[in-house]
Amino acid sequence: MKALNFYSSNYHSQLVCRRKICTIRLGDKTNKYMEGDIVWVTVGKRFSQKKRIFTAAIDRVLVKPIAQLTIDDLQGENPDLTSIDDLMVFLQSIYDKTLTCSDLVTVVYFSEVIE
Repeated sequence: MKALNFYSSNYHSQLVCRRKICTIRLGDKTNKYMEGDIVWVTVGKRFSQKKRIFTAAIDRVLVKPIAQLTIDDLQGENPDLTSIDDLMVFLQSIYDKTLTCSDLVTVVYFSEVIE
């Protein structure tokens, strides 16, 4: 089973409440996540214990430059994001590198699978 893991504990409450419906990952991740995949949505730091929150289906996978992200993409990532600039600050803190609006990202939309 593949996992869609979130490092930051900030995501835990958004995932539990099902407010987070997509993730924006730096680079082209189409070889890793494909529409129709079933994944575990987990939270935990790299090389440490993870907590499974729920099982999800990958609904849509989009690759686009940061500048072309929509408000739906931003809000799906984090309901508090209101602009590309906010997202850039957020992504730069996660990836610890300077980004430009032309950098490619992969937007992975997912939804819970009720068992």
